[in-house]
Amino acid sequence: QLQLVESGGGLVQAGGSLRLSCALSGNIFIINRMGWYRQAPGKQRELVARITSGGVTNYADSVKGRFTISRDNAKNTVYLQMNSLIPDDTAAYYCNALVIEGYFTNDYWGQGTQVTVSS
Repeated sequence: QLQLVESGGGLVQAGGSLRLSCALSGNIFIINRMGWYRQAPGKQRELVARITSGGVTNYADSVKGRFTISRDNAKNTVYLQMNSLIPDDTAAYYCNALVIEGYFTNDYWGQGTQVTVSS
């Protein structure tokens, strides 16, 4: 059973920085893509950033220039460096991995880590 374990959330003042980490463990086949999503109270879950196994990235417009996603393929770990945080970034952040397992492609999600940005 694959498992995603997140860390790095917390409380920070506006303008500050946080770094989220997410490690995928278990009997891993091929990781296609890893990424971060977030969900604020009363809102739908939205893509923040994602990165393919080849290093291709894409970001939500709201975080471009402030957030950077990176990946360590040897450690099956993805990171999200968040700079210049604003109160609108407050949300639960969820790690996601798209894993190719034989003939199937499966989505895995972490348990979520809370990021709170105070004004």
